Order: sequence, then structure tokens, then C-alpha cells
Amino acid sequence: MRIRSNKGFTLIELLIVVAIIGIIAAIAVPGLLRARMSGNEASAIGSLRAINSSQQAYASSCANGWYAIDLPTLGTPPSSGGAPFISPDLSADQFVEKSGYTIELQGAIDATTTETAPCNDGEGSVSSGSLVSAYYAYADPTSPGSTGARYFWTNTLGTIYFSNSETLSNEFVGSTAPGAGSVLQ
Repeated sequence: MRIRSNKGFTLIELLIVVAIIGIIAAIAVPGLLRARMSGNEASAIGSLRAINSSQQAYASSCANGWYAIDLPTLGTPPSSGGAPFISPDLSADQFVEKSGYTIELQGAIDATTTETAPCNDGEGSVSSGSLVSAYYAYADPTSPGSTGARYFWTNTLGTIYFSNSETLSNEFVGSTAPGAGSVLQ
């Protein structure tokens, strides 16, 4: 006959360990979600900065001081050869979803339009009237409160603005500051 060994854990001990793990998870998960939202917001800000930089490069090297009217135009490489002015992940469509944000670039309401840029005339998405004197771009969270908490906006001036409560996509001006939002520091 064998003597029973006392090695191992009792049911109570296992339940205590599971409860402790549950408490730790309840504390950690909200922090991880906030970190993901912060990462998404940083990506949106980076995308708007990339749009501003690409617009400046496009205007100075390709469009005789004019700006692209949309993201696909910035994604069109010069017909003489070379790389597009903006990365493919931002120029795939008129509205681009990236890192939990919807990003769009448009000609501003206070802008004038002109013909195509000489360096990428006739290259697919670029058409007559595709250059503007002013632009604006915005990044709105696809699921507010989940993918991001702030709304971002920029224009020809290059300053990025944000709002905690409402979209700035209805701010159509390209040459002045928006009527809402705060400057991103």
C-alpha cells in the first residue's frame, strides 16, 4: 500500500492565483489600450507631417508652386522617372485608413485651381484642374474613443491642429488657421 503524497496545489491555492492574475490583467489592459491609441495618434500626426512635406516637395520641384489636390496625385511619380512624392500607404485612394485613422487631402475652398503639373501630366490619376493654390488635410479616428481620441487637421501653412471633441474635416480653408481646434505643440 502506498502513502499519499502532499505534493501539488490545492484548489483554493489555484483559485487565489487565478484571482491575482485577473486583478493584474484588469489593471494592465486599460493602459495597453491607451498606449495603442497614443500610437495611432502619433501615426496620424506623422501622416499629416508627411503630407505637408510631400506637398512642399511637389510644389517646389514639380508643380511650379502649386499643390496636389488629393493623395493619389501626390502618389503619382514624375513622368521623367523617380519616386512618388508620398508613400504608397498614403496615396492608395482618396480616403486612406491607416492605424485607426481616416486620412484625406483636398483642395481648400479658398484655393484656385490650374492645369496639371508638367512633371506628371497624363500619369493615370492626374488630370486637368488637379493643382490648387491651397490645400487642407485631416485625420479622424475610425472609431472615436477606441482607435483614437483626438481629431487632427493641417493646411498649406503646415501647422497641425487638434480637437478632442469634434472633427475638423469641415474646416475647408487652406490659407488661414481653422475656426476650431488648438495648435498641436
